[in-house]
Amino acid sequence: MHILFLTDNFPPEVNAPATRTFEHCREWVKAGHRVTVLTTAPNFPKGEVFAGYRNRIWHSESMAGIRVIRLWTYIAANAGFFRRTLDYVSFMVAAVLAAPFVRGVDIVVGTSPQLFTVCAARVVAALKRRPWVFELRDIWPESIKVVGAMKDGPILRLLERIEMDLYRSADRIVCVTNAFQRSIVARGVDAQKIAVVTNGADLSRFSPSPKPAALSASLDLSGKFVAGYVGTHGMAHALDTLLEAAALLKERSDAEAIRFLLLGDGAENARLVAYAKHKGLTNVVFVDTVAKDRVADYWALLDVSIIHLRKSALFETVIPSKLFECMAMGIPVLHGVRGESAAIVEREGVGELVEPQNAEALADALLALARDEDRLAVYRAHALAAAPRYNRTALAGDMLLVLATAVEERASGSTRVSAI
Repeated sequence: MHILFLTDNFPPEVNAPATRTFEHCREWVKAGHRVTVLTTAPNFPKGEVFAGYRNRIWHSESMAGIRVIRLWTYIAANAGFFRRTLDYVSFMVAAVLAAPFVRGVDIVVGTSPQLFTVCAARVVAALKRRPWVFELRDIWPESIKVVGAMKDGPILRLLERIEMDLYRSADRIVCVTNAFQRSIVARGVDAQKIAVVTNGADLSRFSPSPKPAALSASLDLSGKFVAGYVGTHGMAHALDTLLEAAALLKERSDAEAIRFLLLGDGAENARLVAYAKHKGLTNVVFVDTVAKDRVADYWALLDVSIIHLRKSALFETVIPSKLFECMAMGIPVLHGVRGESAAIVEREGVGELVEPQNAEALADALLALARDEDRLAVYRAHALAAAPRYNRTALAGDMLLVLATAVEERASGSTRVSAI
């Protein structure tokens, strides 16, 4: 089977969509399939092309057996709605124009969160007369309304109509959470064509390791209890809460050994750094995005991982992928997200829940954990026991079955329900 995968994020970018796509495609190649990825020059989240790459009309490379074709796009930083939209639209156009030069395709996959890549997948599949799969990683455009990036109006309603049309036209939809599945079924989408393949972790990359002493010393974290946030600093994450918690703990003499480490970049990063400086938060360390092969070293610095999103009903349907990387590394979590992901934390016993956007509750929970090594040890043990249940290799196999079923159904003209 030849799989054509459209995504505007791919390694060496290190965000969740890039990681999931790469790890799935890598496993499909190992299983004996051909995979071609249409993507952009790596530039997320700063809108700056990574060293060693150029924003060219067409650049082909091989990565872990995957044929990667990088296309010219209008590149913008992950900030500013209009320019980001131009970025998305330019990739949609480039992918549609480039796809005819990729021959012998059996199925097309388009991944969200934004819909323009998925629109391209639909058009490409129609031109090639092949089935296509919508990988649903976010309920978009609802999520951009929730974070305040767009107000209700004609443009939003147009995007919602496009969203529903894409759901209905896809041969298969792969959701990353059960809540996403329930949400779109409630809106009238055929449940029989929806499969759930959650996020997970690459257990070959993420595993327990001691704190790297040199790295810890370079960040002035030696001998400290480190609570970390690793990931995009975006509007959805409400990371002001972490800084407010840091300010509360800075005033407490019994919290002198606690440090906050925030690793990543995004639309809110510059503002957060300025806020921490203005407040004199010497217990907060910011680290810019690091290369994919170094991420695990920074995870290993953490005694506790903080996972946080805005308090919103929409985000109760989300499962942050970093939760599974924490499990694989054996890192306890303080989980400031409600809903399906909170249920996983409770069921697996890998950490504690805190109310989203409640800095006082976060500070209290963090201080209590820092004092209780026995409880931390239990969470670490539970995390390592749970990790194999979210092994990316197995999950890639689940999604591959969905793709193969869609190809078989199109070939036979039948409709069968996926076993996933």
